[in-house]
Amino acid sequence: MATIEQFRTCPTTGLKVHLAAENLIKANAVVAVVFLAVGGLFGLMVALTRWPAVHLLPADWFYLALTAHGLDVLLVWIIFFEVAILYFASAVLLNCRLAAPRVAWVAFALMLIGAVLANITVLQGQSSVMFTSYVPMPAAPNFYLSLIIFAVGALIACFVFFGTLVIAKEEKTYQGSIPLVTFGAMTAAIIAVFTLAAGAIILVPTWLWSIGYISDIDPLTYKLVWWAMGHSSQQINVSAHVAVWYAIAAIVLGAKPISEKVSRSAFLLYILFLQLASAHHLLAEPGISSEWKIFNTSYMMYLAVLGSMIHGLTVPGAIEAAQRRRGLTNGIFEWLRKAPWGNPAFAGMFLSLVMFGFLGGITGVVLGTEQLNLLMHNTLYVPGHFHGTVVAGTTLAFMSVTYLVIPLIFRRDLVLKKVAQIQPYLFGIGAGGISLFMMGAGTLGVARRHWDIGFADAVLRFEYPEVAILMLGLNGICAVLASLGGISYVVVVVGSVLFGKKMGESKLAAPVAPVTSTAGVVGEYGNAGTLKLPGTIVLVSVFMMAFILYYVVNWKYLSEIWPLR
Repeated sequence: MATIEQFRTCPTTGLKVHLAAENLIKANAVVAVVFLAVGGLFGLMVALTRWPAVHLLPADWFYLALTAHGLDVLLVWIIFFEVAILYFASAVLLNCRLAAPRVAWVAFALMLIGAVLANITVLQGQSSVMFTSYVPMPAAPNFYLSLIIFAVGALIACFVFFGTLVIAKEEKTYQGSIPLVTFGAMTAAIIAVFTLAAGAIILVPTWLWSIGYISDIDPLTYKLVWWAMGHSSQQINVSAHVAVWYAIAAIVLGAKPISEKVSRSAFLLYILFLQLASAHHLLAEPGISSEWKIFNTSYMMYLAVLGSMIHGLTVPGAIEAAQRRRGLTNGIFEWLRKAPWGNPAFAGMFLSLVMFGFLGGITGVVLGTEQLNLLMHNTLYVPGHFHGTVVAGTTLAFMSVTYLVIPLIFRRDLVLKKVAQIQPYLFGIGAGGISLFMMGAGTLGVARRHWDIGFADAVLRFEYPEVAILMLGLNGICAVLASLGGISYVVVVVGSVLFGKKMGESKLAAPVAPVTSTAGVVGEYGNAGTLKLPGTIVLVSVFMMAFILYYVVNWKYLSEIWPLR
């Protein structure tokens, strides 16, 4: 049993904080931010190379930077931060001790070793195989080994999380059901186990192939199993950042979901069906039957889409209900107009919610439709889509919750508060622009992974429309804008952790990210208690109309190429 001295009580939320868990949250969050900065730098290089007027890098450096960018931001930054979320959602929200802190530190060390080794290996050259690392294109053996080490560490961290849930249950540190945020984190951890297991199944033999112990890896088998890891790792993100949306709404506004049971059912749909969206990366593969493709990307995936649409209703609905309880009842949107937009945690969360739905969610369904996928497959539309999910959605949500983590966990006041208030808008607009303009260029047929869309060194010249060149220029400008937002985030976070004024146990959170006196509801079970949410109904209706219109327009585009058969 943990002694009283191993805990502190958070004066803002009233939650007990296990000090061992607090230290692990700090370590994972700090390393995550470091790799976000590194990966963001590589991403800026890629965007400036795609911008024809700048064309920054030579071909070999472009593919090296593209590999490092995908590795650091799609995998390392996000999973380190998600491990911090798992420890917060278990030990802190459940008022209990973290299971096996020493094992958790081993997990942290393995993840860090794997991440550093992967970056060193990529920078050494001979491993510019990009995030997908498709065989038979080989990388250096340490590239695969580093990913295996990282995955083992992350898997151990998930088991520490599950162990903590068991301890909380046995020691009865909470009443009733686990909090919704913890339930969302548990969803992410369950998907993570599937994801990491799939990674081990394919990366271990690929590593053995790279050192000569296995003669051959079947490319189609590799793709099939690899995407069970590569895309499912992004489904961990979806579950985690939706949990973060609920957490921020609860901590900042004291918001409760419209219905706990409905929200939990939506998370359950994620567990059962979300990984099946991995199939949309294989829709152009001739070796897989159409029945398998259609079943996975249509009938089954739509059940996962239903889960996201439920959250798209319940999160703004919870915010509206909380605001109306505060007396903001005039008209349909007073609750939204007078929301705490100067609070970077709330502002970033709401921008993440909107952009994930409109940019990532709608386009994901389009990409997941076998017939429509043929219009965009292997074009810049694909990275444009996942910049709408992983960057504008997940990364912005994680950035936002950091503004609450710093005062609540690090117990430091924020520095450069004005910069912190502007940062979510700066990064959000930049990330949203990247997504839009890459998808625009992809719709015009611009190749996904080509170093030079001008084809200057090609024997047979090909020219894209001028508007495609314009799209890539605007993409470059938005990448610069997002980079400024990313730099602002790193400066504020690092500056606050190192130089922010220490906050005593009797002090509340920093004024720039105020927390309500009802913030403790983040660790409680409960419902909003009302279904009278006219503003949310209007917002959801606008989303549905945009969804239907965009879906129909893409079928119209597809119909125009049918005579070419």
